[in-house]
Amino acid sequence: MSLDVTVAVPFRQHGSTRLGEGEFVVALSLDRDWFSPDQAKRLIDLAAGRGLVERDDGEVVATFDPADVQIPEEFEPDAAVLREQSAFEQILDACVAAGVEKQAAVAGINERQSRLGVTAEAAAVLFARANDVNVDDAAAKAKRSLAE
Repeated sequence: MSLDVTVAVPFRQHGSTRLGEGEFVVALSLDRDWFSPDQAKRLIDLAAGRGLVERDDGEVVATFDPADVQIPEEFEPDAAVLREQSAFEQILDACVAAGVEKQAAVAGINERQSRLGVTAEAAAVLFARANDVNVDDAAAKAKRSLAE
């Protein structure tokens, strides 16, 4: 989960779960030289969309404990971290984060898709809910994409 790790770094660097948006951007763009300021702002948007952070009056607030995230010694995020994940990818990641083996999740999703004749996203939502994994945000995203 490189998005989780990338988002945790500025909070850990400052020893806080709450940073000004500017502090967060500077930590990723100037201090670490990982992203441009615009990319760092995009990262905040993606993290907020995934429920990792919330915005509160000009501040970025972690919705998780950054101290619980393991950051590898030589960690540097891949540019792909800035790519918005599909609803399917978000649901699969949530299932894996909840302890479901990735291979088992993919097999279960494929089985539901085949048996029910639904989209991969719909099958993923059903699989996640059957495994008590909260995927409400990704489910709403999948529903929006079906309506489009």
